[in-house]
Formats: sequence, structure tokens, C-alpha cells
Amino acid sequence: MSDALTLPAETRDRAGKGASRALRREGRVPAVIYGGKEAPTPIHVEERLLIKQLDTGHFMNSIVEIELDGKTVRTLPKDVAFHPVTDRPNHVDFLRLAKGAKVDVAVPVLFVNEEASPGLKKGGVLNVVRHELELVCDANKIPNEIEIDVTGLEVGDSIHISHVKLPEGSESAITDRDFTIATVVAPSALKRAEAEESDEAPADAVPATEQNAEDDSGEEKGGEG
Repeated sequence: MSDALTLPAETRDRAGKGASRALRREGRVPAVIYGGKEAPTPIHVEERLLIKQLDTGHFMNSIVEIELDGKTVRTLPKDVAFHPVTDRPNHVDFLRLAKGAKVDVAVPVLFVNEEASPGLKKGGVLNVVRHELELVCDANKIPNEIEIDVTGLEVGDSIHISHVKLPEGSESAITDRDFTIATVVAPSALKRAEAEESDEAPADAVPATEQNAEDDSGEEKGGEG
């Protein structure tokens, strides 16, 4: 699990687009803390510190402890809105976490031991269907990533969620089907070769009946001469 991140914040006294624009000009990012059977709390955080945490690559899967008015609020980032042109963070939603809470998160998948896959060693390709898994986790046990071992996989083999051992405290958010995460497929060159083999019959071959008809026609023409 990722270490908890700490983010100082201040309460927002004013709401609205004008107030938010003023905050952004000062290098602050408007945000809100919601959930936990409490009223939403509008806050703002320093843009520089927020960007630093976004750059860790695991911000959305980390507990963020927001320091606000001398108290610490445990949260999970749920959404970050970015400016469509500058790509700077415009707004952040934080979910307030109650003690013992479970949260829905998207956790990246990491495939390991590719060198031990006969299918990949033969030139097969790992076709990744899902780069992230939607999990329901204990709030204090959110995994950084889910490792999936591809040892022994041949071309044509698939990895389903039932094949993956999830960490303690985590379970799949999708429970109605055994969905596919990745498959080992033949390389495109091999597929092209198979297609060419299936089309080996010459396209300009003329059926025998047509050949006979042409011969008969030629004889008639020759006789007339």
C-alpha cells in the first residue's frame, strides 16, 4: 500500500466561479471534502504541493491526510479536474473516510515473469484488455498495483479475474462475470502467413470446362479459315 500523503489546506469562505478564479491566480486550487455523513467542506490547497503529489503516479489510490484547522481529515481523492488548455489542476474532490471504511479504487496491473511464458518466447504478444482492476478495498489496505504472473502461458491462453490472487482486504468490484484481463495472441506476422496459406489457390486459374470451351471455339475459327 502507498504511504499516506499529507496535504495542508484552508477553508474556502467564498464559493462561485469568481472566487475560484481568484484562488487560482494566487496559486491555490479549489477543492471539496464530502461524504462520511457530514456536510461538504469547501477547501483550497496549494497548487505546487498538489502537482507534486499528482506526479507520484499513485495519488488517486493513496490516502490523503488533509490538515485543516488544526485537525487531520483522512480522505481518498475521487476526481481531479484539469484545465483543457494548460492541463493545470482546476478542482479536486476528496472523499472523507470513516474508520473501517471500504472504498472503490482502480488499481494498475503489472505483468511479471514474461520471460517464463512459452507463448511470448515464441513471439506471441500479450494483449492487455484491462490495464486497471476495479477493486473494493479496506481504506487502509489499498494496493499500489496488482501483480499478475504469466509463467507458463501459451499462445491462445487468457487470464481471467478468477486466476488472480488479490491482496487481503481487496475484492473485485465486478462480481457478475469472470472477465478477461489479458490474452496471449499470435503475432500479426504469423496471422498474415496463415491467411496467405489459406489463399494459395491461384486467382487466375481457369476451370477445365472453360478451357475446353475456348479450345472448341479455336477449332471452329481455324476451320473457317
